Amino acid sequence: MKKIAIVTIGGGSGQFVLLSGLRPSPRFRITSVVSMVDSGGSTGRLRGEFGVLPPGDLLKCVLALSPHQKLARTILLKRFTKDRRLRGHNAGNMLITMLSRYTGSFTSGVQALGEILEVKGRIFPVTTDKATLVAELTDGRRIYGEQAIDVPESGPRAKIRSVFLVPHHANQVNVFPPVLTAIDKAQLIILGPGDLFTSILPNLIVPGVTEALKATRAPIYYVLNLMTKYAETHRFKARDFVIELEKVMGRRLDGVVYNTAVPDRNFKKAYAQQKAELVRVDQSDGWWQDRHLMAADLLDTTGGVVRHDARKLAEVIEAIASDLAS
Repeated sequence: MKKIAIVTIGGGSGQFVLLSGLRPSPRFRITSVVSMVDSGGSTGRLRGEFGVLPPGDLLKCVLALSPHQKLARTILLKRFTKDRRLRGHNAGNMLITMLSRYTGSFTSGVQALGEILEVKGRIFPVTTDKATLVAELTDGRRIYGEQAIDVPESGPRAKIRSVFLVPHHANQVNVFPPVLTAIDKAQLIILGPGDLFTSILPNLIVPGVTEALKATRAPIYYVLNLMTKYAETHRFKARDFVIELEKVMGRRLDGVVYNTAVPDRNFKKAYAQQKAELVRVDQSDGWWQDRHLMAADLLDTTGGVVRHDARKLAEVIEAIASDLAS
């Protein structure tokens, strides 16, 4: 079977789920492009103390693409508790940081960890330049840092109008060149799943990425969020997610993958308390026009949270790949 070159673009837990599902498939040569704006937890501390790029989202992707995922997660996500300096950090973030410092390159450190864990694919940071994500709200205020954008305030907050990157040591943020090569050679591109303004768009606003997406001949599919998120997409309808993406890309998506399953009332009640709502798609709405809509039960509620099911999502993407090959 001839493999299809697939590029996934995102960050956070969404990329972990997607890549975990795609890794066992014999259909794909996988390249994951990962946002570099995480500023919370162990990642944020390492970024501040050592001046390194945030390792957390890349670590998730390395674990997802490793055939030793279960054991590696147990070891590398273990948090230190005894040593004062190490307390709160996880072993994987520390290992990437130390490998990066030893090799002299953040990307070499990630590659080295991938070699240890025998990852099935390539993982690229969207940029190797240090930058802070900034959200501009509709009331004119600006919020600095992924964590501050992602965590809702105690009271109501104006909607996010746009996000942009502020470079730390240069006039602008530059795309990591292999990302552009991967997009150029891609046969299928998947955006998401993940938080719209803090996981997906931070990749697209790096100069050069949207230009590459406009030029590619590969179809671009978006995995729609299962739920809205109060701090980012409160009261968003399905089309609002797509409008924001297409506005930044400057082109139309070729397709949208979305969930049709409904969680039970206990989950809906719990998420309602977080002001989160289920995202639904009305296929009869003419607004979708020629965007290819792929609907399926993609729901996984194990562990007490609503997330995409890795295997179900991979099956939908395999179906898309089959259509491309036919």
